[in-house]
Amino acid sequence: MRPADPVLYSFRRCPYAIRARLALAMSGTPCEVREVKLAAKPASMIEASPKGTVPVLVLPDGTVIDESLDVMRWALAAHDPERWLARDDPALIAANDGAFKHDLDRYKYPERYGSDPMTHRDAALTFVRLLDERLASGPQLCGVERGLADMAILPFVRQFAAVDREWFVAQPLAHLQAWLERHLASALFHSVMLRLAPWNSGDEPAVLFDA
Repeated sequence: MRPADPVLYSFRRCPYAIRARLALAMSGTPCEVREVKLAAKPASMIEASPKGTVPVLVLPDGTVIDESLDVMRWALAAHDPERWLARDDPALIAANDGAFKHDLDRYKYPERYGSDPMTHRDAALTFVRLLDERLASGPQLCGVERGLADMAILPFVRQFAAVDREWFVAQPLAHLQAWLERHLASALFHSVMLRLAPWNSGDEPAVLFDA
């Protein structure tokens, strides 16, 4: 690894980490990705960000960026070849990260939260239908081309769909289903979903997203 490369602490399936990786990959930011085992988080990650959640991006000067949207915007501010920043929607992303994520967690992990999963699935469906209606007027959430809003929300819709794939496919959500499948089949998405072994101190670095 080159001395000047940022380090990203990540977890393959975490939707927050996925959207950070999508932006880093799109920007071509050279980056060492350290896959985190959530049950045994590296001490260096906790030292950098005591809250202990991924993603955590540590820049060469020691600056720490530990909010996924901040990682996205930092990466794209440096290089944004598809102009994702021009297709942002902070209010829509806030709705995703707020009420929708709340219901998604309680639908996916009812044992953890002591929740009624069907109640929270129905509540989450309100937001999902909103996305479907929006996509009826264009192939992406903010127009014709993919942008930051799409990439910020995509990993959470993916997670929602995966809880009960048969049920999701049976819903009248044709626009959203097509949008999801296009993105999941894209080369960009596949490039950020590589399987890495959990990182341990002393491991050889895995450098991804090289410019």
